[in-house]
Amino acid sequence: MASLASLATLGVLASTVPAQAAPARTGAVTHTDGLKCQGRGADSDALIRYRTDIVIKAPLSTVFKLQTDVEGWPSWQAPVLSAKRLDRGPLRAGSQFRWTTPAPATPTTPETTLNITSTVRALDRNSCIRWTGPAVGEGLRIDEGVHVWKFTKVKGGVRVQTEETWTGAQVEADVPLATSMLGAGLEQWLRELKTTAEAPHHPHTHGRHKFFASRPIPDAASVQ
Repeated sequence: MASLASLATLGVLASTVPAQAAPARTGAVTHTDGLKCQGRGADSDALIRYRTDIVIKAPLSTVFKLQTDVEGWPSWQAPVLSAKRLDRGPLRAGSQFRWTTPAPATPTTPETTLNITSTVRALDRNSCIRWTGPAVGEGLRIDEGVHVWKFTKVKGGVRVQTEETWTGAQVEADVPLATSMLGAGLEQWLRELKTTAEAPHHPHTHGRHKFFASRPIPDAASVQ
């Protein structure tokens, strides 16, 4: 995940950020032009997907280090309540980590905390990351989140691109709402990554706030 990741993220739920909503499932709609890391991207058949990007005025090494220091996420990402590596050493293909993020109540699911177990599937240093995994909470499950990140040097900084997909019966029951939730998490993630990486001193200095507490759940009409 953003996480799920995305997952997230992912990562991760509820805002009035406009969503890039996928259509209802009417046949095989495959997306092949998304972000990729080592030739693999997000789930090409997923109904729920969101892609966005931001330019950060900081060194590429700083941005990539923040993103791959998983256990440091709670110090600068307000929606990440906890994050723990399940292995040691630099983040790499095969690494796993477990993290938690709050999920607000929706018309069909209760307020809960999502427990996300992510597995890194691909990682190129200072270039890209791809991870996958489920997110499970009381009364809510995302069967699989696939999250891809791409980092590119540009004039004055780094362009960070991200794309995530979700699959699972619960989230697919309301694709526009789920897409809005996913988009909210990813937009927040990028904003906080930018703020932290561009800080004049040590990057892990931002206080936590209740990201979800002040943001209403969008209804389906608001994300059309």
